[in-house]
Amino acid sequence: MALSGAPGCRAGERGPRWRRPWKLLALGLLSASSVLAAAPGAGAMSREEKRRLGNQVLEMFDHAYSNYMEHAYPADELMPLTCRGRVRGQEPSRGDVDDALGKFSLTLIDTLDTLVVLNKTKEFEEAVKKVIKDVNLDNDIVVSVFETNIRVLGGLLGGHSVAIMLKEKGEYMQWYNGELLHMAKELGYKLLPAFNTTSGLPYPRVNLKFGVRHPEARTGTETDTCTACAGTLILEFAALSRFTGTSIFEEYARKALDFIWEKRQRSSNLVGVTINIHTGDWVRKDSGVGAGIDSYYEYLLKAYVLLGDDSFLERFNTHYDAIMRYISQPPLLLDVHIHKPMLNARTWMDSLLAFFPGLQVLKGDIRPAIETHEMLYQVIKKHNFLPEAFTTDFRVHWAQHPLRPEFAESTYFLYKATGDPYYLEVGKTLIENLNKYARVPCGFAAMKDVRTGSHEDRMDSFFLAEMFKYLYLLFADKEDMIFDIEDYIFTTEAHLLPLWLSTTNQTISKKNTSTEYTELDDSNFDWTCPNTQILFPNDPMFAQSIREPLKNVVDKSCPRGISRAEESLGSGPKPPLRARDFMASNPEHLEILKKMGVSLIHLKDGRVQLVQHAVQAASSLDAEDGLRFMQEMIELSSQQQKEQQLPPRAVQIVSHPFFGRVVLTAGPAQFGMDLSKHKAGTRGFVATIKPYNGCSEITNPEAVKEKIALMQRGQCMFAEKARNIQKAGAIGGIVIDDNEGSSSDTAPLFQMAGDGKNTDDITIPMLFLFNKEGNIILDAIREYEAVEVLLSDKAKDRDLEMENMDQKSSENDSHKPNSEEAPSESQDAGAVNEEPNGGGESSAVGDPDPLSPASADSASVSRADEDPHTPGPAEASAPEPACTPEDSQPQEQNTQTESNSKAHWDSKVQPMESILADWNEDIEAFEMMEKDEL
Repeated sequence: MALSGAPGCRAGERGPRWRRPWKLLALGLLSASSVLAAAPGAGAMSREEKRRLGNQVLEMFDHAYSNYMEHAYPADELMPLTCRGRVRGQEPSRGDVDDALGKFSLTLIDTLDTLVVLNKTKEFEEAVKKVIKDVNLDNDIVVSVFETNIRVLGGLLGGHSVAIMLKEKGEYMQWYNGELLHMAKELGYKLLPAFNTTSGLPYPRVNLKFGVRHPEARTGTETDTCTACAGTLILEFAALSRFTGTSIFEEYARKALDFIWEKRQRSSNLVGVTINIHTGDWVRKDSGVGAGIDSYYEYLLKAYVLLGDDSFLERFNTHYDAIMRYISQPPLLLDVHIHKPMLNARTWMDSLLAFFPGLQVLKGDIRPAIETHEMLYQVIKKHNFLPEAFTTDFRVHWAQHPLRPEFAESTYFLYKATGDPYYLEVGKTLIENLNKYARVPCGFAAMKDVRTGSHEDRMDSFFLAEMFKYLYLLFADKEDMIFDIEDYIFTTEAHLLPLWLSTTNQTISKKNTSTEYTELDDSNFDWTCPNTQILFPNDPMFAQSIREPLKNVVDKSCPRGISRAEESLGSGPKPPLRARDFMASNPEHLEILKKMGVSLIHLKDGRVQLVQHAVQAASSLDAEDGLRFMQEMIELSSQQQKEQQLPPRAVQIVSHPFFGRVVLTAGPAQFGMDLSKHKAGTRGFVATIKPYNGCSEITNPEAVKEKIALMQRGQCMFAEKARNIQKAGAIGGIVIDDNEGSSSDTAPLFQMAGDGKNTDDITIPMLFLFNKEGNIILDAIREYEAVEVLLSDKAKDRDLEMENMDQKSSENDSHKPNSEEAPSESQDAGAVNEEPNGGGESSAVGDPDPLSPASADSASVSRADEDPHTPGPAEASAPEPACTPEDSQPQEQNTQTESNSKAHWDSKVQPMESILADWNEDIEAFEMMEKDEL
C-alpha cells in the first residue's frame, strides 16, 4: 500500500478526526533516504546497482507478459511449460483453484495497472483497447466471488484509476471515456446476486450469466464461505460506488463486514476461518492471519484509510490486539482456537501469512514485522522459495510454491519504512531465485516441489499483477515513476485506488453507533503519525539488532523460549506434558500420563496402545491436557510418516534452448539406482526405444546405448522394462504414462514397484512421468532432435556456461530463454505395479484421497493383481523439538500403532518410537487442519 504524507501532520500531534485516514501509517512519513543515511553499517546499495536490478525486473516482466500475449491471450492464464493458454473446461480440473478463471482474459485485466507502474504506457493503452474490444463478462460460467472481485473488478478499477490519471497528464489515453469503469459496474451487478442471503454474507460462487439460484446457475447450494472471502470486498465495492455514485455496492460490502464483526468470538475477539452464510455459525473455529482470514484484517485497516470511517480502525485495533496476544509467538504466527486461544490449532504455518509483516508496517508496529519477515527469509534461503506450508521447526509441510508475491510485498513495505538496504538485498535474492529456478522459455513456472525444483504448468495472474509491481517499486526512485505512488492505496491484489475517493460520493453513514468496541490501551493505537524516534529509538542499527538473533533460526536449533502457559503460570505448577517431550523411560512422565487419564497397554504382538479416558483423569484440566497430548501424538506420527516417504524426483531438460530451466516432476522406482544417494544424478541424451513398451528385447540398441531410454507404460512389469533397456546399454530410463492427459498437477505421484523378485540386478535409475510431462520431452525431441536431460533427486543449477555460449553463437535465440481456495497438491509416492493381462494392464488405479494437500501428501496409489512386496512405513518417532510450543485442540482418543515394524519402548532415554492409529472418536479440529486448503 502507498500513502502520501498528510499536510500539517507531525509526529506525536493529535490531528483533527477528518485527517485520521492520513495519519496511521509510516510509508509517506518515513523518508527512506534519511533513515538510510542514519544506518551506515548496513552497506548502502549504489544507485547504479538499484537501477540495474530495476531494469532486470522490467526484462523479467516483459518475458512473462509477452509470452502470455503471444501464447495464451485471450485465455485466462498462461501454461508456461506447454506454451499455451489455460482455458477452463479444456484442461483437467484443478478444483477450487479454477474458480478464478471466467473466460475473461484474467491475466490481462489483472496486469493493467502494473503496466503503468512499470512505465509501459504504450503497452497499457494497447491493453485497455484489447480489454474493451475482446473481453466478455456475460459468460455462462461459475466463478469465485472473492477471486473475481480482487482480480477482475479490482483490475478494471485499477486500470480506470491510472487511465484517468494519464488522461489528465495530457499525453496518453486522450480517447478514454470511462470504458473500464462501465465494465466494472457491469461486473459489480453480476456479483450482487451472491449477496442474496439473510446474513448479508455472499455465496462463495456466482454464475456470471445466471446469478446464484437460477435453475441454470449450477451454484447456490453452498452453506459456507471463508472469512476472507466475505470480508475482502469493501475496497473494490466502495471504490465502485464512489466512482459511479451508485451506493448499493458499498452498502452490500459493509453489511458483510458488519456481520462478521458481530459474529466474532467475544471473549478472544478472534474470528474463525469458515462461517455459515445463513446462520453465522463458525464452521472452522481455528484462527490465524494466513489462508482463509488474511485479507479480512488487511481490508479493515485499508478501508479506514480509503473511506475515513473510524469504526473500521476500531475493529482492526481490536482484532490486532487479539492477534498479538494469542497468535503472535515471535517470530512465528500460529493458528489458535477462537474459544481457547491459548491452545495452538496447528504446528505449521502457510505462506499467505507472509503479507502480515507488511500490514504491521502500515500499522506502525515495526519490531514484530522485522522478526517475522526475517524468519520467512531464512526459510526462503533454505528452500529457494517459501513453501505453501512449513512446520514450526521449518520443515516442508506442503512443498509447492505458485510464485506468490506476499513476501515481496512485505519486503517492499519494510524497506519503505526503514530505508534499510538489507531489504534491497532481500529483493535481489528474490529476483535471482525467480530467474534461476522458475524461469522457463515461455514465462515463469510455479514450483511443484521446492525440494526437488520441479515445475508446475502454471503462471497465475497474480504473479504479473503483484510480484513485478512490488519488486520494481522496491528498486525505483521517485524520479523513475511517472506518477506519485503515494497518492494511491494498494488492494490485496496490488491494484491502485486513488485516495481522493475518501471525499467523493459519500452516501454511507460512517459510524456504526450500535457496535461496541473493546477498550484498548490508547498508547498502542495512537491516532497520530508514527514517530520515527519511537520506531527507531536513536539506534541506526535498530532493524539489524532485531534480525540478528534470527539469522540461524532455520538451520540451527534455537533455545526454547518460555511458552505463554509457562509465562502465565510463573513459578506455579509446571506446564502440561507435550507429546514432543515425552520420554518412555521417564517415571515422572508416566505418572503425568496417569494423571491425565492416559493408559498404556502392551499388546501381545509387541505393539503399544494408548487409551485416554477423561473420567479417569485427576481433574477436568488434566483431562483436557490428556486429550491435547493424544492429538499431538497423532499429528507427530502422521507428520513423520509423510517425511519418511520418498519425495518426488526431477527430470531436468538441460540441452538447448532449455538449459535446465524446465524441471518435470517424476515418480521414483523401488529398484535401480537411488538418486537420493547419487547427488550428481544421471545425465544423458534421450532416445525412444523399440518396441516402445519395452516389454521385449530392444531392437534398436545402437540408438539406446549410453542414453536415457524413453518408453511407454503398460503391458509388462516396470522391472522388466528396466532390465530390457539396461541390457541394451541404456544409462537410465523414463516411463511415460499411456493414459492420455494424465498430469502430476491433478494426480498423486507414485513409486514404481518391483516384480516381487530380487531386483538387485537393476542398477540404472528409473523414473515415471505422467502423460502431460512426458509429452513435453517428446515435443522437444520432435523440435530439437537431440535432447539432453538430468535425472536427479533435486533440480540442479541451470547450465549457465552452455547458455552463454549459445547466446553468443545465436543472437536471435538469446531472448527465448531469457525473453485463490486450494493450491494444487504436493504429492509423495505410493507403490504401483504392472502385470501383463492379455496385453493390457491388470487392474484399475485406486482413487487418491482428494481431501487436501495435507492428505494427498500421504496418499498411496496401489495397483496390481498380486500384492507388490513393498515395505510398510517405518516406525514413527517424534520429530525434534521445535523452537516454539506446539499446542492443538484436545479431543478424546483411542489410538494404536499400525506399522508393520513392531513398536517398542526404548529402555534408554529416547522419545516414544511408535504411536497410534485407529481412534474411537473423530477429532474435529484435527480433521479440519488436515482438510485445510489454501
